[in-house]
Amino acid sequence: MSQKGILVTGGAGYIGSHVVRQLGEAGEEVVVLDNLSTGFEQAVTHGKLVVGDTGDAGTLDEIFRNHDIDTVMHFAAKTIVPESVAEPLLYFRNNSANSLVLLEACKRHDVTNFVFSSTAAVYGVLETGKATEDTPTRPINPYGSSKLMTEWMLREFAHAGGPDYVALRYFNVAGCEPKGRIGQSTPKATLLVKVASEAAVGKRDRIAIFGTDYPTPDGTCLRDYIHVEDLASAHIDALSYLRNGGESVTLNCGYGHGYSVRDVLRAVEKANGAPLNIVEEPRRAGDPPELVAVADRIREVLGWEPTLDDLDRIVETSLAWERKIAARDPDAYWSD
Repeated sequence: MSQKGILVTGGAGYIGSHVVRQLGEAGEEVVVLDNLSTGFEQAVTHGKLVVGDTGDAGTLDEIFRNHDIDTVMHFAAKTIVPESVAEPLLYFRNNSANSLVLLEACKRHDVTNFVFSSTAAVYGVLETGKATEDTPTRPINPYGSSKLMTEWMLREFAHAGGPDYVALRYFNVAGCEPKGRIGQSTPKATLLVKVASEAAVGKRDRIAIFGTDYPTPDGTCLRDYIHVEDLASAHIDALSYLRNGGESVTLNCGYGHGYSVRDVLRAVEKANGAPLNIVEEPRRAGDPPELVAVADRIREVLGWEPTLDDLDRIVETSLAWERKIAARDPDAYWSD
């Protein structure tokens, strides 16, 4: 697959590092740009790491001058929804404005392919609980809005002669690389599988269910959980698609079915062989009962074939990584 180089912004983070590993294993020339605010140097298993900000035009120009790059994969972003509500301008600066700086650099240096890490948060609260790519976008928090703004910039830039792009709208990403070489060590993580795995190894003293009276089979929220390795492979498929002349497209990235909060907690208890300390709390504002991808288009367009569509496997890999952190395994990395 090796051709020109690839710039991966945020490649030291959770999802970006899994993509970098797959790119490296495929023989690609990779340059990672990450400020290490939430990423880890040890997570970068291939390519060259440049420590810096995506919003720094000078750093971007230097990278493009020194490396023969024609593709950008853009992961660098702040992703914590409650934080975005409390500090909206931070999110528009870091996610939207920095993306503009990156796109301006892409224009100066004739980038031809762009793969963007977007989110199902662009949809907001769904009437049916299931989203197609044509579902109206009505984000209900600054995080979702900041990502949607970047989608808009990509679309208009492509129309004006900018790079062709694939925007992947992630649903609930979970799990870790199955061999335990890299994993999710995001500081102050809020994703359920990660948080429940931390509770299983004693890092948290309890795990909360927010809302038990939703109109779902067991009263708790349903979400589409996708293994990070399958999500990473979707980026590899997106790259191949663009290199083969594919047109710009926005695609949902999920499995197309949901698991409830209780399903996830039971899976963690099963993998850990011990009960969790579960407490029930009131609903959180803005939590939809169901958020599941209609994910046929990504299979049709990219030929994507996920291989880890199994909740137990997702949980097992996440829990294995948390055990390495809890044991202070020197092959792991974490933020205290």
